[in-house]
Amino acid sequence: MSTPATATATVEVACDPATAFDVFTADIGRWWKRGTRYWNEPDKAQELRFEPRVGGRLVEVHDLDSGEGFEIGRVLVWEPGQRLVFTWRQGDWDASATTDVEVRFESIEGGTRVTVEHGGWDRVPSAGTGMAEGYSHGWAELLGLYAEKAGAR
Repeated sequence: MSTPATATATVEVACDPATAFDVFTADIGRWWKRGTRYWNEPDKAQELRFEPRVGGRLVEVHDLDSGEGFEIGRVLVWEPGQRLVFTWRQGDWDASATTDVEVRFESIEGGTRVTVEHGGWDRVPSAGTGMAEGYSHGWAELLGLYAEKAGAR
């Protein structure tokens, strides 16, 4: 069974790359809306949070005070205003199965182009032929929510 290598999505936002990065990371709990299908445990989930450093976690937070919940992944690259790379896994995957998400912030006239590339599907045994394509659609929808927040900031 062959799986496309990379899910991709791009959006342009009317702010500089440093602000675009900050909205993507520090404000992810505001733009990654509850009630969408992009949650591992929707009944428990309160928000998403990045721990802002290499080695920091991306967490689907179940307890707002402690910050504990489902660990989606770990930050591999933290370059504010330029690039963010983190591992990714879903709750129904084997704990050792992870993919990689790279987010690039490119200065363009009038703002920033934000590009998400999500790869490593070959490391997820349960990933079917439509997994990357489905994630491309999902990231496009999420980047739409992100762009609303980035434009309102």
